[in-house]
Amino acid sequence: MRVVHITPGTGDSFYCENCVRDAALVSAMRNLGHDVLIIPMYLPMQGDKNEPVCNAPIFFGGINVYLQQKSAIFRKTPRWLDRIFDSPKLLGWLARKSNMTSAADLAETTISMLRGEQGRQVKELNRLIEWLDSQDNRPDVVCLSNILLTGLAGSIKAKLGVPIVCLLQDEDDFLDGLAPPYSKQAWQMIAERSRDVDTFIAVSKYFATVMQQRLELSADRVHVVHSGISLDGYESRQAGPKIPTIGYLSRMCPDRGLDTLVDAFVILKSNKNLKKARLRIAGGKVRHDETFINRIRQKLASCGFIDDVQFLPSFDRDTKLMFFQSLSLLSVPEKRPIAYGLYVLEALAAGVPVVEPKSGAFPELLDMTGGGVLFEPNNAEALAAAMQPLLLDPEYARKLGKQGREQVIQKFNVEQTAKDLMRIYQVTVEQFP
Repeated sequence: MRVVHITPGTGDSFYCENCVRDAALVSAMRNLGHDVLIIPMYLPMQGDKNEPVCNAPIFFGGINVYLQQKSAIFRKTPRWLDRIFDSPKLLGWLARKSNMTSAADLAETTISMLRGEQGRQVKELNRLIEWLDSQDNRPDVVCLSNILLTGLAGSIKAKLGVPIVCLLQDEDDFLDGLAPPYSKQAWQMIAERSRDVDTFIAVSKYFATVMQQRLELSADRVHVVHSGISLDGYESRQAGPKIPTIGYLSRMCPDRGLDTLVDAFVILKSNKNLKKARLRIAGGKVRHDETFINRIRQKLASCGFIDDVQFLPSFDRDTKLMFFQSLSLLSVPEKRPIAYGLYVLEALAAGVPVVEPKSGAFPELLDMTGGGVLFEPNNAEALAAAMQPLLLDPEYARKLGKQGREQVIQKFNVEQTAKDLMRIYQVTVEQFP
């Protein structure tokens, strides 16, 4: 099959689960012999090995989207000028300056993008469809990486006459975070635009239920395919580190619960047997995370623990593999229920147990893998209490990690994920009018 996979890029400035997942999926589909185009939107996208995975130009470049939102002049500019603004280097700079737009600007642009052919970025939409309609690029099916892209569905389907598949992976957090009245308006528009989508595929049973309810989707339109990861390079560990070490892998921001983890770390350090415990933090950041990170550093310094904490600048695949080998456990104490946690699968693949909130998809993942323990969300004391036994009993931690690794190998190999997705794609194409 020829598949077009459209996904937002992040500029590779922080650990983005969706980007890592999409890049791994596309690579696995190609290994199965399918012809897959991955099209980045807004910002450049890189794979987990810091190797380019995209074989298409950037569409809806972030600067052009912003300018067309703000001024009618830029909705009529020639392509040669737009191409300058789509420069990967310029867009990479934009990724590092991600706080250049206000929350209101972001919300208004989201609404405009959901309007599709009626939005202010219609010039970009027409360019994408024209490119897809060319003889070399016409697909059998188009996959949208998330529901924020459903504004594209109707026009693509009408012009190309192909089915549209949409993945469901943690979009609710962003939509709920939009200021009133934009959040309600965006949800209503997505519900309407969802009629243009033929098949939805959720990354967990939990999130499938959430989105069925919020978008009023019939059960037969929503499938579940759990995220998988590439297992290349993940090796079983014989023993954990000599010094109890906690790991964190996600964007360094409040929403991911890094402050909760630091509070729990401070609590654990009061245990005489954990005075030497360490915390290693990885996952990257954007510019407006700096204030939060500085506040974290100041707290650690005031407690006398700053020398026991490392903030790691890199999070490419090779660095992550070494990072996991240094950990006793991994915890990303998300503050909101989430659709899935790719870092959970990555840690377990390396034999590292996890400690996660009893919310969202985490109970589902740990029930399937047995590779960790749960705690009451948004509670540093509960998190510390859940981590302590694993840190004090390396054999217990090793047992959980080994069990989790075995289950990830069996159930969460990205090659199986790719096969499951392609099977759904094939049925969708066969049933398409």
